[in-house]
Amino acid sequence: MSVMDKLKHLLKGHEEQAGKGVDKGGDMLDEKTRGTYSGQVDTAQDKLKEQLGRDQDQPPQT
Repeated sequence: MSVMDKLKHLLKGHEEQAGKGVDKGGDMLDEKTRGTYSGQVDTAQDKLKEQLGRDQDQPPQT
């Protein structure tokens, strides 16, 4: 079982809280870097939320 599978299992039913944590962490990183990497941070946030299953019912953004 991979680490991502373990995380998904632990977070099952708590996707909303996990998504909020991802957003908060990304916002903190943006603040510390003064927005230098905001595009990359936003992409990473989207990918992580996608992997955690929070956005399963929404079509993938391209």
